[in-house]
Amino acid sequence: MKVKVLSRNPDDYVRETKHDIQRVPRNYDPSLHPFEVSREYTRALNATKLERVFAKPFLASLDGHRDGVNCLAKHPRSLSTLLSGSCDGEVKVWNLTKHECVRTLQAHEGFVRGMVVRHCGTSFFTIGDDKTIKHWKMEAPGYGEEEEPLNTILGKAVFTGLDHHQKNAVFATCGHQVDIWDEQRSTPIRSFTWGVDSFSSVRFNPVETELLGSCASDRSIVLYDMRESTPLKKVIMTMRTNTISWNPMEAYYFTCANEDYNLYTYDMRHLENPVKVHIDHVSAVLDVDYSPTGREFVSASFDKTIRIFPKDSANSREVYHTKRMQHVICVKWSADNKYVLSGSDEMNIRLWKANAAEKLGVLSPREKQAIHYSQKLKEKFQHHPQIKRIARHRHLPKVIYHQKNELKVMKEARRRKYVSSFIFFYFLQAAQGRNDGNPPLPSFKGEVAIWASARVKV
Repeated sequence: MKVKVLSRNPDDYVRETKHDIQRVPRNYDPSLHPFEVSREYTRALNATKLERVFAKPFLASLDGHRDGVNCLAKHPRSLSTLLSGSCDGEVKVWNLTKHECVRTLQAHEGFVRGMVVRHCGTSFFTIGDDKTIKHWKMEAPGYGEEEEPLNTILGKAVFTGLDHHQKNAVFATCGHQVDIWDEQRSTPIRSFTWGVDSFSSVRFNPVETELLGSCASDRSIVLYDMRESTPLKKVIMTMRTNTISWNPMEAYYFTCANEDYNLYTYDMRHLENPVKVHIDHVSAVLDVDYSPTGREFVSASFDKTIRIFPKDSANSREVYHTKRMQHVICVKWSADNKYVLSGSDEMNIRLWKANAAEKLGVLSPREKQAIHYSQKLKEKFQHHPQIKRIARHRHLPKVIYHQKNELKVMKEARRRKYVSSFIFFYFLQAAQGRNDGNPPLPSFKGEVAIWASARVKV
């Protein structure tokens, strides 16, 4: 004879302390939850709406410059340290944690054209309109000591771009040519030219550290290898490129900021066509910088906005703007992947969140779990029309909104004109009996119908 008894383990339902939450037994059998998908959709919709409610990306404004901010530099070893150079030759060192300036020095006469921190973080370099390269200590001088550079190099022409090697004591400048310098020498160890009047920017590849790229005044992007005596490759764009940024995770990819309102991502092995064209800006793009993960980049534009793009998306996922912010000249993505820094014409440096709705500070385990669950729900239902519309919507200033619509109309008109002209010349060749081996064309009425329908569809 079998006797079945009920057996309960108190560990399954009794709390260890009175501060714990009550344990609730759940059966995850799908047949017992027929409305699970509809409940998850409602939760995803609410999570998307709450994300837009709590999207407050602006964190702080660092003011103190007396002229427009022209360049920024990140510290490779300290997340809280930022360097900025302005159009009056002044360089400031900022403590981002305290939102205050800890050091000010008059580095150059005229614009500070570029600055970069050495890979060890003990010193930094600046260039300016006074044709000089100056090497400064990162530490402030002691009491009674004067602010003097460690070394000053006088060049033959104005320098417009500067970058430092990731590992060696070597840095690169550009002006009327691209020069490679050793820190211990006062003359360049190698110079590159390719029949170009001037260069505006130069960047070392953070992965393949011997490679570097530059932007030239003849609308070209030129790639170099420090181990070679001549440039590697050259691609000529339709309009001038202002600067480039290498992907820190994929050695062959770089993104360039162009005057035609777009950004172009290239694979240096195949420069015939860009891998992706990133649109959405309505004025010239002035600066670009990749996130440490290599999955996104941030761009600064003359249209007074900052946009964050996924590297494989044509459209931006975020746009940042304020009423006071003017033309954004420079932008940087912090090394911890959490913040974006921008410098603009009205003498301010602004600190933004990289993820607009992210909650800063210490999160409890329950908060982390809830955020992760909401994120997965949004990813699951991201293509549903209502959720997609709410997630993509961004408020734009009236001027930018109208400019964007105007550019859309112009682009559509160009496409329609191109298709119409293509069809016209195709039928013109057919009428002249030059069909080039194609199958027989339809009658004249059919041709007119196809031509008219193509115009309507486009």
